[in-house]
Parts: sequence; C-alpha cells; structure tokens
Amino acid sequence: MTSTSTPPGLARFNALEEHAAFTALHEACASTAWAKRLLAARPYATPEALYAASDAAMAELTAADLAEAMAGHPPIGRPKPGDPTSAREQRGMAGASDALKAEMLELNLAYQEKFGHVFLICATGRTGEQMRDAVRERIGNTPEREQEIVRTELGKINRIRLARLVEED
Repeated sequence: MTSTSTPPGLARFNALEEHAAFTALHEACASTAWAKRLLAARPYATPEALYAASDAAMAELTAADLAEAMAGHPPIGRPKPGDPTSAREQRGMAGASDALKAEMLELNLAYQEKFGHVFLICATGRTGEQMRDAVRERIGNTPEREQEIVRTELGKINRIRLARLVEED
C-alpha cells in the first residue's frame, strides 16, 4: 500500500450503497444529523479525514441531536443484552464487585435525575472504579458544562467506533 492509496476498510466504507453506509454510521452514533453529515462528505481519502469530519459534525450537533445520540447508549454497568459493542466498551464493569455495580446503579439514577439522560463516558479502557469516580465528579457540573463534556466523550466514542468500522476487513 502506498501512502496515497485508501486503506481497504475505508475504501469499502466509501463504496457502500448510501443506505448501507448510513446504517453503519447510525450504528456507530445514534444521531441522525451526525450520520447524514458524514455520509454527505464521502468519499474519505484517509481515516483521519473521516475522524476530522466526525469531530466537525459533533461540534455542530444541537441539544436535540445530542439527546438522540445519547439515547443509543445504555447506562454504565448495564450493557445492551446481546450487543457485543456495548459489552466490549463497558468491559471495565464486567468484573466489578456487586457493591460497585450497586453504587453505579445509584449514581446512574441520580445523574439521570439531574441531567435527564444517561451518564455518558468513553468507557473503553476504563475500570469500574474510574467510571464511578467520573460520575461522582461530573454529577456536580452545571447542565451546560455537562453537555460539553458529553459532546467530547461522545466524540471519543465515535472515533473508536469509526476506527473499527474502517479498519475491519
């Protein structure tokens, strides 16, 4: 492969029929606006161009778009049954003690009560304790501050999911 050729996974994504590409993007992020922006910018020459488009689209999402995106994420400690992506991303909670799982449930509920949506964090590579500490810290944020943190965390999640999408063969 030369430096000017498109990686095979990205080339495959670029070549997908529009509906299939939209579906793949929507599985990565439940925001329709985000998926449509990325779809409209195809083809991508490099994975980095795709990630930059994702970041730009993320920055433009409205509060309603963010709410739609967050609705696609299960609470920390309760991955969607049968969803390997959710289970993989929340692996840090899989071996957590019953006490930590119970505490996360309480914190998730308190967070959701305050902000009106699930606690969203890029859980990949984090331990259960790290996620618990993050929700403890963030529950004291203002709604405006928390919305910006959620936007950043969602951007991180989207980059990881896009990397998996375009690196798969």
